[in-house]
Amino acid sequence: MCAPILIQQATSPETITIGVADTSGKIFPRLNSGESVRFVQLNGTPSADSPIDNDSIDGYLVITSDIITKESAERVDLILNATSNIQFEKELAEQINDAIETERLLEYNINDLSAILDNVKSDVSVNIMRFDSDDHGSMPTEISAVIGIVMSMLLYFFLLLYGIQVMQSIVEEKSSRVLEIIVSSVKPTQLLTGKIIGIGLVAVTQILIWAVCLLILSMVVMPTILPADMMTDVHAMQTGAQLADTADIELVTAIATITKPTFIMQMFFWLIIFLIGGFLLYSSLFAAVGSAVDNIQDASQLQTIIIVPIIIAMFASMSVANAPNSTLVSWMSMIPFTSPMVMMARLPFGIPVWQTALSAVILYASISGAIWCAAKIYRVGIFMYGKKPDIREIIRWISYK
Repeated sequence: MCAPILIQQATSPETITIGVADTSGKIFPRLNSGESVRFVQLNGTPSADSPIDNDSIDGYLVITSDIITKESAERVDLILNATSNIQFEKELAEQINDAIETERLLEYNINDLSAILDNVKSDVSVNIMRFDSDDHGSMPTEISAVIGIVMSMLLYFFLLLYGIQVMQSIVEEKSSRVLEIIVSSVKPTQLLTGKIIGIGLVAVTQILIWAVCLLILSMVVMPTILPADMMTDVHAMQTGAQLADTADIELVTAIATITKPTFIMQMFFWLIIFLIGGFLLYSSLFAAVGSAVDNIQDASQLQTIIIVPIIIAMFASMSVANAPNSTLVSWMSMIPFTSPMVMMARLPFGIPVWQTALSAVILYASISGAIWCAAKIYRVGIFMYGKKPDIREIIRWISYK
């Protein structure tokens, strides 16, 4: 979670100092320095052919006296001694265009133009009220998308991390011939089921620890670090009371939702449900692959078939924000191989409960079939040595009595 922030800070562009030669005298006063660019005024106009010999300036911006007229306002010359960056170029173009537009409006000699423009400006926010939601407000789409992607990423890493761990442990036990001793005391199906359940409980325990920490953060820490007036609005939103006129509705709605214990418990409840279901499904497949090979190298080739649906589900989860109720996304949230991650990405958008429940029922119904097939392969594969089976041979193992 911290790595992307640290990388962004480490790769953030440095501030570029630009000397502005404005012969019109109208643009430079309207340029504002920021994090990516700092403007200083120059006397005279530098030549495009002359090098920049000032160590404190990274470039020259040449603005002609007729920049306000439409015919000549197609471009301005910027002379740099090094490469620039996208953020700087975008900010510079926006500021120059805003300055030109303002000067053109002033040429119409409209009385009280500034007051008129201030009165014309609008900053209306849309407060979404859902008739199919019990909440007094709905969470902003951006917050819903972030929560959905975070939960999908958690499932993505858990399914891969613990699923591959099941496969690796079986390969190690098989290569050391430990399995031959263990299966003399228990049935192969019992051994496989115990291994899957044991590792699965580790994942569930970790999720429960995170849930408790998040509840403490939302119920104890957040009220102490947020301003008092903000917490007043948050409590008003949670209880359905009237908000203050100056309240930022979107921000208050987001904080009120993510600090609500019932919301956190609901999200983690479904996260555990789909984590257990997805883990049982995929760990069975990983276990079948692990029992069919003798070493990790051979397993890496076969596990690609299992990993591809997980990757597809991850890409689908990232596109849920564009259309959480589209036909493709709805179907992918029902297909067992993609439903855990796609459904978790849809949950923050307030989809009907029956869809979530149906997706969980289909997922758990398919687990019994996956474990049965994996047990068939496991029973034969743990005694196969010195041969790398292909997919067709592994499928034939399922039909062995």
